[in-house]
Amino acid sequence: MDSLLTQLRAAAEPTRLRLLALCARGAWCVSDLVAILGQSQPRLSRHLKLLVEAGLLVRTPEGANAWFQLAPEADLARQVLARLPEDDPMLAADRRAAARLAAERARVASEAFRRHGADWDEVRALGLPDAAIAAALDAALPARIGKLLDIGCGTGGLLERLAGRIEEGLGVDASRDMLALARTRLAERGLSHIAVRQADMYRLPIADSVFDAVTLQMVLHYAEDPAVALAEAARVLKPGGIMVIVDLAPHQRGDLLGAHAHRWPGFDDAGIAGWLGATGCVPARSATVEGPLPVRIWVAERKTRSVSVLTF
Repeated sequence: MDSLLTQLRAAAEPTRLRLLALCARGAWCVSDLVAILGQSQPRLSRHLKLLVEAGLLVRTPEGANAWFQLAPEADLARQVLARLPEDDPMLAADRRAAARLAAERARVASEAFRRHGADWDEVRALGLPDAAIAAALDAALPARIGKLLDIGCGTGGLLERLAGRIEEGLGVDASRDMLALARTRLAERGLSHIAVRQADMYRLPIADSVFDAVTLQMVLHYAEDPAVALAEAARVLKPGGIMVIVDLAPHQRGDLLGAHAHRWPGFDDAGIAGWLGATGCVPARSATVEGPLPVRIWVAERKTRSVSVLTF
């Protein structure tokens, strides 16, 4: 009862209700919320601290900032927010201000990508058949997924596509600019059960055995040490969970190592199987998507018994 009363007291204040309504639609940092609500940073920081302590919001540090989003287990907050009138003038004004801020954030991020020449949509940049790759990856995953982690999530395209199949999603990426676009994408579509955060794939800020599925799409060829990256991915995967790796098969395109900063010219089945075996994961099946560069999809399970390699 104490926990319930704490949450009720935390939500029962006009500014905190406005914060909950905003953070239910996406992730925001304090400076964003200051701009949207027009209140001082110290005041909002106190409100946010109270909401986090009550378990209604989660706080995700990222560099000098911290992002706030509705906690996955905050069912009470969702029930309260469902009773708020959509046409409330103050809440409607908050939504308009949030939409303007999100659009500006996306514009700035997009300009940064153009200015620095980052190929954030690498599948298209390489002329690969994105629809066929997406279909093969979707087929490799279960129809329903509890918790999904997308390592190297980029602008959140995979998380958005799988949103209807997952209970809770998290994307991690090293690029703040990509995450800015990802947050805008997810917020615009109201995907509040998905969050993104900045993280190093070699040192994931996640406890052991949390996720039912982990995906790494076109990420491994950038890794200095793929074995360590896969070991981290396996560490956060539940026993019996699924890991799906999408990456290039061995190729002769040496230009990609320079122009696209690839560290590896594709991967063969033996190499991937060896790394996975060292993590306690067992290769389960694999497939190839043909194109200008062949793309391989490997599926592994975190378990100890051997599983024969199949194709799907």
